Amino acid sequence: MPRKASVAAWGAALFISWNAILLLYLMSRPRGPDPSDLTAHLIRLTEDAETELEKQKGLLQQIRHYSGLLNIRQPPPQVVHGIAVPHKLANVSFPSPSPVGSDPLPVVIPILVIACDRPSVRRCLDSLLKYRPSVDMFPIIVSQDCGHEETGRVIDSYGDAVKHIKQPDLSELSVPSEHRKFQGYYKISRHYRWALNQIFRTMAYKAAIVVEDDLEVAPDFYQYFQASSSILLKDPTLWCVSAWNDNGKEALVEAGSSAMLHRSDFFPGLGWLLLRELWEELEPKWPAAFWDDWARRPEQRLGRACIRPELPRTRTFGRKGVSQGQFFDQHLKFIKLNQDPVDFTKMDLSYLLKETYDQFFLGQVYGAPKARAEEVLQGKLSGGRTVRVEYTNRDTFKAMARSFGVMDDLKSGVARAAYMGVVSFTHRGRRVFLAPPKDWAGYDPSWT
Repeated sequence: MPRKASVAAWGAALFISWNAILLLYLMSRPRGPDPSDLTAHLIRLTEDAETELEKQKGLLQQIRHYSGLLNIRQPPPQVVHGIAVPHKLANVSFPSPSPVGSDPLPVVIPILVIACDRPSVRRCLDSLLKYRPSVDMFPIIVSQDCGHEETGRVIDSYGDAVKHIKQPDLSELSVPSEHRKFQGYYKISRHYRWALNQIFRTMAYKAAIVVEDDLEVAPDFYQYFQASSSILLKDPTLWCVSAWNDNGKEALVEAGSSAMLHRSDFFPGLGWLLLRELWEELEPKWPAAFWDDWARRPEQRLGRACIRPELPRTRTFGRKGVSQGQFFDQHLKFIKLNQDPVDFTKMDLSYLLKETYDQFFLGQVYGAPKARAEEVLQGKLSGGRTVRVEYTNRDTFKAMARSFGVMDDLKSGVARAAYMGVVSFTHRGRRVFLAPPKDWAGYDPSWT
């Protein structure tokens, strides 16, 4: 039976039943000897019945009203980026893990530490060893390039706690004349290729977490990667898990959001998990230099995304390096390292699967009220936990990003931390979506 007819039938039955009960009551009353008393009593009953009938009329009016509402058609879903998004998903809270998951299957995941000539690698190794829950599950392998003796002695001082391997080819590389000052980037790329081949081909591991020697890790670093690795295995639209949020400054992340995770089209690096299958795909075409920017190109990414946290699980302390401190003083040193441990292995992270996440994410972004950047910056908006600020081209994106203090550079058209063109962050406690229009056609690699 249709819902409208069911509600109406229920109301009519209630009305008839009440009056039948009332009539039976009147007929079953014993007759008293005094007609005047009976008449007075009948008058009182009639008055009570009339009062009750008025109430029943009101009830019937409400039944008709709500029956009419049931017959109103719901608006068709809005189409955003080619995906149908039901209106009921609009303007709801960000998804977060629920504590109903089960422990993921145990998989041995080595930590590959890429090292060169920093004796401060000790800070990185101390951090990794401090929080490591299992020696067997998370072996630490330090791959050293450069042949720097002092750094080598520091690594060896850890004895059996870590495995020390050394890149054998320390020769100078022949580079284009215009890239002479970038020779360090060529050596880094060569080292990465050798080290990852050691992990996946020589040692035959199925997955690895890559950490550079200038990173320290959060207390729940291992739980984060152990739990998210199961999502990486299930979802072919993902190709990595990263511990990093490029916009992870304290003012740009949500308070109390230690458990919040996101999908991102931007390859973050700086502590990241990959599977052997990905390395087998990338290794034959591995670049001579600038491997991380190469990995961000469309022909490598192939539309795949990474998982990233709201609060970073790594933080860099390495101002010295081949990048000559690029971004460090202005940005990197302000990144907030999570200190509120979350046991992700006890969480259900299935909301990060693309088929679930995309519809929810777009419903939230395009269900949020639209506002101008200056209105948000000047605090002229009242109420609401989320707001959408739209950009239409590269220049408006960069201007708005700078005004909010988020990273404004683009790699192959993708902004740092962006997903489906949207950069999500907080401003004065409100979630801001810096987003393209609903009819966004995809990333434009010419936006650099």
